[in-house]
Amino acid sequence: MSWFSKKETKKNTKLNWQILDSENQLATIKDDSNSQTVAIFKHSTRCSISSMAKTRLEREWDLTDKEIKIYYLDLITYRSVSNAIEEQFGIEHQSPQLILIKKGEVIYQSSHSSIGVNDIKDKL
Repeated sequence: MSWFSKKETKKNTKLNWQILDSENQLATIKDDSNSQTVAIFKHSTRCSISSMAKTRLEREWDLTDKEIKIYYLDLITYRSVSNAIEEQFGIEHQSPQLILIKKGEVIYQSSHSSIGVNDIKDKL
């Protein structure tokens, strides 16, 4: 089980996290990205750098659900989903990692301390 529950993930942040816990959801993400930019945040619940990046993202977040849909992936629990992201989108795995998808394609990715809301806004 992940470090925190689905309820806690949504309760403690301004972000409207969508939990990514199945490879099947990647098809939905691709479809959704045709009408709206979609983000995937890959988080290692065992890594302090990942926790710092997640906290920073949550603290800075001021985007609306209409601007972007954001998914949270606990990659320790759902490593197979992370592997499927790498395979389907051709993006090398990193942790923590933020991936932006538009029209079914990766338009931006960042990792570690380079994950920030201003960079996301620049790509919208």
